[in-house]
Formats: sequence, C-alpha cells, structure tokens
Amino acid sequence: MKNILNNAVFVDVRTPEEFAQGHYPGAMNIPLGEVSQRIHEFKQIQQPIVTYCRSGNRSGMAASILQQNGITDVYNGGGLEDLLQQKK
Repeated sequence: MKNILNNAVFVDVRTPEEFAQGHYPGAMNIPLGEVSQRIHEFKQIQQPIVTYCRSGNRSGMAASILQQNGITDVYNGGGLEDLLQQKK
C-alpha cells in the first residue's frame, strides 16, 4: 500500500462538514452519496484511487461502487487516522 500512496489520488467520501474538520493532504471530497453520480469524474483519473472515510466503512462501499463501474485501480484506504499513520 505504501507504494500506492506515493502516486495516488485520495478521495475523502465523508460529508463536507467532516472534510472541513480535517482531511488527508491534497484529498478531494466526494461524499459517498455522490459517488455513483460522479463516476465520469473518477474515470478521468489516471492514477490509483484511494478512498477513505472515518472508519473504513463508507470508503469500502465507495471502492466497491467504483469497481462495479469498471474502475479497477481503486483501494480502500480505511479511516483517515489509519491513512495518516501509513503516510509517516
């Protein structure tokens, strides 16, 4: 996973309010409820995609939605705190 983190696009699938309270550096905020409607945006991304949320539950659902729509280079990064720990 560490190699993926160096070149990935990070997508925070929490709410805009949660995102505003703190997020992974450089992450974009696409709440879980919007993922299905914004597949075209994800398909434009050329790097691996790492989804994350607070605990890993919503990010797992988001990764699954993306995979069901043909986006294979996607990873569930789990919770924000876990992701920040891996970055160190």
